[in-house]
Amino acid sequence: MKKLINKQYILNSNDMLNYYELENNKPILLILHAQGTNSTSFFKLVKKLNKDYHFILIDNYGHGKSSKNKEKYNLISIGNDIIEFINNKFKDKKINILGHSCGGLIASYIASKLNNVNSLIIEDSPFFASLGDNRFKTFNYLDLSSISYNFTKQNEIDDFVYYYFINQYAWKLFPIEHRDKIRNSLSKFVKKYRIKHPNKMLKVPFWPKKFLEVFRGLEEYDPYFGIAFYDDSFNKNVDYEKLLMDIKCNTLFLKARTTIDKNGTILGALTDEQLNKVKSLVKKMDIKYFDCGHGIHTELLKTYCKSINEFLKINNKICKSQF
Repeated sequence: MKKLINKQYILNSNDMLNYYELENNKPILLILHAQGTNSTSFFKLVKKLNKDYHFILIDNYGHGKSSKNKEKYNLISIGNDIIEFINNKFKDKKINILGHSCGGLIASYIASKLNNVNSLIIEDSPFFASLGDNRFKTFNYLDLSSISYNFTKQNEIDDFVYYYFINQYAWKLFPIEHRDKIRNSLSKFVKKYRIKHPNKMLKVPFWPKKFLEVFRGLEEYDPYFGIAFYDDSFNKNVDYEKLLMDIKCNTLFLKARTTIDKNGTILGALTDEQLNKVKSLVKKMDIKYFDCGHGIHTELLKTYCKSINEFLKINNKICKSQF
């Protein structure tokens, strides 16, 4: 079995995109991860489907080993630089793109601009939910984005992973009578672990596995990327309705569970109403629902792989028959 090879691409701007490639003669599948994590989030998927696709996994700016350039922390800049990468590496070859969460926003932008995108898979991306005043009622705003902003406004704690752990929204899910005791106890462990393993993914005893996944890649995350969602600058000059209408390829939207709490906070990526708006704008889009949290590819890997494989195999057969 071939292995993923870690590579770097230097752009015309001298910024750098770090990526991982499993090269073969199979259909090309380019993957863009969510905010706060990195490409390693999809390594298990690659291992499961390594015989089926030529994989490209890109670390978005502010994540992993890619450039940490605050001026590029917006959809258009990131999207245009990945388009430069695609045009240079693949030229007119047909590609498939998969994006999770904000990676799905970027993937959609790319699909709206390029004619050689054969199919697009969007995994639970926050279309319209994270835009403008709507963002104030999202989990991301109350969690990672606000914590990122607050971290940059203090100077007592210099480790973002530790700062995030003690301030994360997940603590609200603990019984209030036990919350502080549990947090204080685990925080001591986390502080020691981070000093001993500053470059490793955080591990916390008794912490739910799906909650731990939030910390994958967080040690390489630039909090200023979170601020781009906090102040809405990530969406600067983006017309999402036009963007979605410009997508011409077959599209699959993978929708995770969404609930609304008593304060009206969206505990998920987007509401059904916002998803229906997306569907009304994209010319050829199917929706598949999953009863799980935001990271479908980590929580339900087997079902996820089956779903994307069926979609991609059908669309790549169509693609081949056109030539």
